[in-house]
Amino acid sequence: MEAFEKLVSMLDYPMYVVTTSAGDKRAGCLVGFTSQVSIGPPRFLVGLSNKNQTYRVAQNATHLAVHLLPRTHRELARLFGSETGDRVDKFSRCEWHEGLRGLPILDDAAGWFVGEVLGRYELGDHIGHLLEPIAGDAPEKFDQLVTFADVRDLEPGHEA
Repeated sequence: MEAFEKLVSMLDYPMYVVTTSAGDKRAGCLVGFTSQVSIGPPRFLVGLSNKNQTYRVAQNATHLAVHLLPRTHRELARLFGSETGDRVDKFSRCEWHEGLRGLPILDDAAGWFVGEVLGRYELGDHIGHLLEPIAGDAPEKFDQLVTFADVRDLEPGHEA
């Protein structure tokens, strides 16, 4: 529907980098389809494109890490949004450490949380991963975050 597409294209929502691991595989991608879906109990929904490597790794993962990036680290959003893990080791191009459940945690994130995957739901060309937050790190306040306007011009590593 043309009106819907026009409306949502004008929104400037925060972008997230979602990382995961399963076995000896690590993956991560830039994600715009997210939402807190419950206050009590806390729940968060992450939509992963069913065409990318992060989705394929996440199918065997029990947890995802969700990162917000400060605008000063736009290049990190560009790395995770424009490169595909099928061809590039994104983690060799950034600073990160192994966190809870072996998940890659991005050192330059403004804040992050790890969520246990409670369920997966087909949502069209994305698969929704319902998360229960179990750990994380949050600052006292955020500076400007990476938003859709900062990455609107990216050519994705895979089509959505």
